[in-house]
Formats: sequence, structure tokens, C-alpha cells
Amino acid sequence: MSKASAVARAHGKKYEEKKKLVEEGKIYSVAEATELLPKLSTVKFDATAEVHIKINANTTQADQLVRTTVALPHGTGKKIRIAAFVKDDQADAAKKAGADIAGITELMAAVEQEKIDFDVAVATPDVMKDLGKVAKILGQRGLMPNPKAGTVTPDVAKAIDELKKGRIECKMDKQGIIHTVFGKVSFGPQKLKENLDVILHEIREAKPAGIKGEYIQTISVSPSMGPGIRVQNG
Repeated sequence: MSKASAVARAHGKKYEEKKKLVEEGKIYSVAEATELLPKLSTVKFDATAEVHIKINANTTQADQLVRTTVALPHGTGKKIRIAAFVKDDQADAAKKAGADIAGITELMAAVEQEKIDFDVAVATPDVMKDLGKVAKILGQRGLMPNPKAGTVTPDVAKAIDELKKGRIECKMDKQGIIHTVFGKVSFGPQKLKENLDVILHEIREAKPAGIKGEYIQTISVSPSMGPGIRVQNG
């Protein structure tokens, strides 16, 4: 079997058909990429728009780590379930603010049993000591509240509101790549462009002092099930 046919078999016929829409070797502008992206989804459901940004960083050096939060103007298109770790007498207020589950006693017990039915966790500073007991469980799932992500705050109502509207966290993995989402294919080119522009702007603003010279190496976007598009940096 040739290499080309092996790749086609691995991805499927529909993927290969969509891939032909992407000009080989071309690096697209943000506007061009977000115009093309909705046409590349290989599935019938409303696929997620993803961006992958390779940072020129030594991820073992603390002064080269990239981490920032971004308020997407059009949200992510995904309904997120929020857990608010607050004192039990503040649970009702957190739920009124939009938390799906809130409190400390029952929520801690559920996490200890690894019954985790939420996508994001926020916490007030006064319960962080309690969260130490479940830090490993939450940390392994990327759910541990963190002041740098804006998820440890005295004003949980504000944090919940921002998260519901589409605030996301962008941080590098161990390979120095930021993987995040910037909407749904159904948003259309303009809304996808506006969301992506904000992400790229905030990541450029978050350049750590420890990274000298080239900062962003490559940017690519893709639907959750479909081929990728290389995007111009700047």
C-alpha cells in the first residue's frame, strides 16, 4: 500500500475530500482561514473550531510559561457546567449566579468519590485549604481552581458570569503548544474571525519576559473533525 493510500485509509474518504480544499503549502490570513474552516468539517453535527499555537519556549523554565485568560466576544458555543467551591452558606448565592453545583461539604465528598459532573471549577480563597484534599483528583483533570486562571476569587458570581459568557483559559502543554477552542462551525466566518483575533491578541500580549526572539512559531486552525489550516502569524 502506498503512503498516500495509507493516509487516506487512516483518515477516511471524506477527510481526504475536505483536505483538497486546503492549498498545500499556503499560510492563510485569519480572515481566509476562518472563511474556509466551516467548509472543512467532516461530520454532520456542529463541530468545534480549534486553534493550536506552537510557542518557542523551554517549558521547564518558569519564566517562559504562557498562561492567560481570554473573554471570547461570541463565547465558545458550548454550555459549560460550573462547580462553585464555596462555604455551604454561600451555595445558594453561587447557584443564583449560575453555578450548576455549589457548596463545600457535599461537593468535596462527590469529588473524593471521583463523581465529577462539571467542566470548570471556581472557588473562594477561604476554601482553598479544604481543596488540598482533592487537589490531585482535580489537578489530573485540569479542574483545580487557580488564581492565575481567575477561578480563585472572592467574587465567584463575577467569575461564573464571565465563564458562562465565554471566558477561556489558554496555557501551554508540555510540548509548548496552546490548544484551545474558539467557537462552533455554525458561528460562520465573521464570528470565528472575531473570536480568533482576540485569542491571538491576548496570547501575544502574554509573551513572557523569558522568551527571547521568535515567540509564536506556528498557528493552525481546524474543525474538531477535519483537516488543519496554517495561519499567518501577525
